[in-house]
Amino acid sequence: MTYAEDYLSFLVHFHGTRDYFECHEILEEYWKETAPKERDSHWVGLIQIAVALYHDRRGNKKGAARTLSKALANLHLKKAELLKLGLDPERLFKLLEDTHERMLSQKPYKSINLPISDQRLIEKCQSMCSQEGSIWGADSDMTNTSIVDKHLMRDRSDVISERARQLSLRKTRMEDRP
Repeated sequence: MTYAEDYLSFLVHFHGTRDYFECHEILEEYWKETAPKERDSHWVGLIQIAVALYHDRRGNKKGAARTLSKALANLHLKKAELLKLGLDPERLFKLLEDTHERMLSQKPYKSINLPISDQRLIEKCQSMCSQEGSIWGADSDMTNTSIVDKHLMRDRSDVISERARQLSLRKTRMEDRP
């Protein structure tokens, strides 16, 4: 089976660096290229898993549980797609349900490994992790603030300037109305 490079990169970050923010960024870009109008895409479900774990690791249990619940609802309808991605849907659902329960119980964050059923996919991702200097399946380094608090460190100047531009356009339209 051949897998998209972005999916492989997602898996490497998910299981190696545990950079869930990067997982989100990679798959969101891929999703927007391949199925942008499909808000219930399996890609969105995988993105939601990464986002839930990012929130969970930072202590936002409520947001984590809510996001993981959405991922579960989405992915329960996508068993065929999950199989094509080399994942075991039944084991995945059990893992996500257990993780959701842990979040709701306010228990500490715990790294998880997606249940991959394709041994060649695992071997490919392990090799990629090794090349990048990370260890496949290692737990999150909770002291690594560049990953744990990544959203606080990113450059958002482009987003801020775009919001200001949109606000200015709205004001201009309002002023131009009779």
